Amino acid sequence: MSDSWKTHMLEMFDRWLELYRSGQTDWTTLAAPGDEDVLEMIGCKPREFFDYVEDHANHGEPDKGTVIDITDLRWDYYLTVQGGEPSTKVITPESLPAKGEEFQGIPWLPRLIAKAEGKLRGELHPDIMYGCPGDMAFFKRHGLDPVEFLQLVWDCEGDRDNIADHVIAAGS
Repeated sequence: MSDSWKTHMLEMFDRWLELYRSGQTDWTTLAAPGDEDVLEMIGCKPREFFDYVEDHANHGEPDKGTVIDITDLRWDYYLTVQGGEPSTKVITPESLPAKGEEFQGIPWLPRLIAKAEGKLRGELHPDIMYGCPGDMAFFKRHGLDPVEFLQLVWDCEGDRDNIADHVIAAGS
């Protein structure tokens, strides 16, 4: 697949952001013809994309380059690891580790790992966002960014000790 989806997604981000800032905050009304087709093709749900736009408008992050990079990494995982076959599993908010849960003394890490794994596999319920303000605070606190962490989770293939070691080293 060509990278034309990136151009469309960048334009869509700007358009949705402008609509959101003008008061159109219902995510179901923002898509123009072709938007949902592009999102579906790359494994990004409209609500998920809206959440990135909304958080950018309200918190200044993630920026659209980060959104593209997260989506590109997810797409690569989908093709490479999943062989182009979507997962049928859905990770619900209730199934995530609690926000206060820790791993190796690092609060939020179990939740963030579960969200990153779900993001890579395309399994996140629409009410869950990888890269939400809580995640972004974690990344800042530990000197990471959401794309780097997503790649780390992929590379570590479920080895939570290895992930924690990287997080600790990054924050040093």
